[in-house]
Amino acid sequence: MSKTDVIIIGAGAAGLMCAIEAGKRGRNVIVLDHANKAGKKILMSGGGRCNFTNYDVSAENYISHNPHFCKSALSRFTQWDFLELIHQYNISYHERSHGQLFCDVSAKDILNMLLSECKKANVEIQLKTIIESIQKQDDESFILQTSRGKFVCESLVVATGGLSIPKMGASPFGYQIAEQFDLKRMPVTAALVPFTLQPDDKTRFSELSGIAVDCVVSNDRKSFRENLLFTHRGISGPVILQISSYWLPGEAIHINLLPDLALLTELQQAQKNHGQQQVKTFFTSYLPKRLVTTLLPQNLADKKLQSLSAKQLNGIVNIFQDWKIKPNGTEGYRTAEVTLGGVDVDEISSKTLEAKKVKGLYFVGEVLDVTGWLGGYNFQWAWSSGWCAGQYV
Repeated sequence: MSKTDVIIIGAGAAGLMCAIEAGKRGRNVIVLDHANKAGKKILMSGGGRCNFTNYDVSAENYISHNPHFCKSALSRFTQWDFLELIHQYNISYHERSHGQLFCDVSAKDILNMLLSECKKANVEIQLKTIIESIQKQDDESFILQTSRGKFVCESLVVATGGLSIPKMGASPFGYQIAEQFDLKRMPVTAALVPFTLQPDDKTRFSELSGIAVDCVVSNDRKSFRENLLFTHRGISGPVILQISSYWLPGEAIHINLLPDLALLTELQQAQKNHGQQQVKTFFTSYLPKRLVTTLLPQNLADKKLQSLSAKQLNGIVNIFQDWKIKPNGTEGYRTAEVTLGGVDVDEISSKTLEAKKVKGLYFVGEVLDVTGWLGGYNFQWAWSSGWCAGQYV
C-alpha cells in the first residue's frame, strides 16, 4: 500500500499544473493516469503546436451555468503568469489572430516544460494505472484500489477531463467520481465541434469541400467572425467551432458571407454602371466561383444586373448576408475539442477548487462545468484551476 499526501487522477494540463504547485509546497504527490503517456491532448492540440493561452483572457470567454465561478482562478493565475514560465524555459512562440499563442516548434515544448517542473517538485507520475474503486475513510483519507495496488492519500484531485476525443483516452470517469460523492453534474455535450448537414444540404454543398471563407456566423445569442470551412460531411472552421458551443439542436444559424460589404448599395451601383454584367460575375469578385454558383439559383445567376427588380435584389442580399442553414447535428465527441457542461461548479469552492461537502476532494480543468472558447482559453482554465487547487491540496 502506497501512502502519500496528494493523488491526482489525470496527467493532462490541469493535473500536471496542480501536481507541480502541490509539490512545490513540499507535498508528496502521485499522478495516476490510465494512458501510456502523459499529456496526450497537449501534444495533439493546435495542430501539434499547442495553442497554450491567449493574450486576452476574461470570464466572458467561458461558458458555465455560473459565469462568475471562473473569475477567481483566472485572476490568481493569469496568462501572464503562464507566459513567465514559458519565458523561463525559453520556449519560442508566436501570436495568431485574436491573441492566440502557439509554440513556434512543437507542443512537446509545453509538455517537456511541465514534466521538468514535476521532476523538480519530486512529483511521481504513474501511467497505465486503472482505478478500480475509491473510498473515503472515517479519518477523511481516501483509499484507491488500482490495477497497481492500493493507494492512500489525504487529498484527491480529479483532473480527468471531459468526453472529447475518446481515442485519446477521454472517459466519463470524473463525472462518475462526482456522482459517487453526491455532487451534481450539469448536462454534457460536445463543444468546439464541426456541424453535419441535413441530407439535401450535404449533397448540395459537399462539392465545396476545401473552400474557406471569412464570415460572421450567429444565432439569437452569440455572433463570431472567423473562417468557415466546407467539408465533405458539413461545415467546420474556427467560426463554426465557436458557434457550436452556443448552438441548440434543431436551431438554424445565420451566415453573413460578406460582412464588410454594404451589399445592397454595391449591387445598385453595379446596376447603374455595369448593367450588362451577370449576377454570378458580380459575386465572383468577392467569393469563390463554386460557392457563388452553388448558392445562387440558376434563374438568378445568369440574369443581367440591370434586369433585377428591387425584390430580387433584396432576395440576393439575403442569400449572401443572411444565409440560414439548419445543421443536422455535430460530429460529436470524436472530433470535439472540448466538452460543454460537467461537474456543477456550485458544488465547488471557486477559491480552492475543493468540493464543498467532501473534505479533501478537488476538481480541476475540463471535468468542471467551465468551457472556454477556441483560442487557448481551455488551456488557460487548466493552468489557472490546477494552479489554484495546488495551493490548497
